[in-house]
Amino acid sequence: MRDGLIVADHLSHQFQKRDGRVSALRDISLTVASGEFLAIVGPSGSGKSTLLRLFAGLLQPSEGCILYHGAPLTGTPPDISVVFQKPALLPWRTVADNIALPLQLSGEGSAQQRIAPLIEAVGLHGFGAAMPHELSGGMQQRVSLARALVSQPRLLLMDEPFAALDMMLRGEMNRLLLGLWEETRPTVVFVTHDLHEAVFLADRVIALSPRPGRVLRELAIELPRPRHTIERYGHDVQPYVEQLGALYERLGSREPAS
Repeated sequence: MRDGLIVADHLSHQFQKRDGRVSALRDISLTVASGEFLAIVGPSGSGKSTLLRLFAGLLQPSEGCILYHGAPLTGTPPDISVVFQKPALLPWRTVADNIALPLQLSGEGSAQQRIAPLIEAVGLHGFGAAMPHELSGGMQQRVSLARALVSQPRLLLMDEPFAALDMMLRGEMNRLLLGLWEETRPTVVFVTHDLHEAVFLADRVIALSPRPGRVLRELAIELPRPRHTIERYGHDVQPYVEQLGALYERLGSREPAS
């Protein structure tokens, strides 16, 4: 239980509301191995994003603890990066300067030798001097991904980063992410509503219950890597999607989307 890069040990979390406390997560125990690509799915309100923020050290659990590198997580270490659903780029900074921000905040300067290759890797050749308002939504999310990767994180946390993109672009971003992950193999925890996306990307999928979120099932995805020959909606992915979909149907939930 305590051998993973990040460990949730009997984790629960409540939020204080005007009319009392609301339980978001209850008694979650799971381990994320170093280099693993883990996807978390669940209906709206199941605590997926809360769990990710706990893993990032942005929240402290109400009960239980989170271990990172075997020690209690009390803040956000420099080797953890987070990608949110909205790119949150600084509008007054160029693409290159937005990507450089984590390095500058950590005192590493602009590190142009890292930034230029990342701009190429995320498919933004020629856009290093562009401003965020000049980019499409998909391009902005590519910048956000590059910004998260520039510090060479050991743990990459992603909170529905492609949810606002159309189906075709989302598929492109999935393949881009897999290609970048294959190169350096950071540990990834990826939150999504989309069961096809979860299965296509992940080594393992954690299915959370409706609120308060509990672990309903852990499903190992035994598809070969690299996944160049696999389609998101293909016959290889579908049996896993059907298993997860049936789990939520038994609960009377139409989410997550299958």
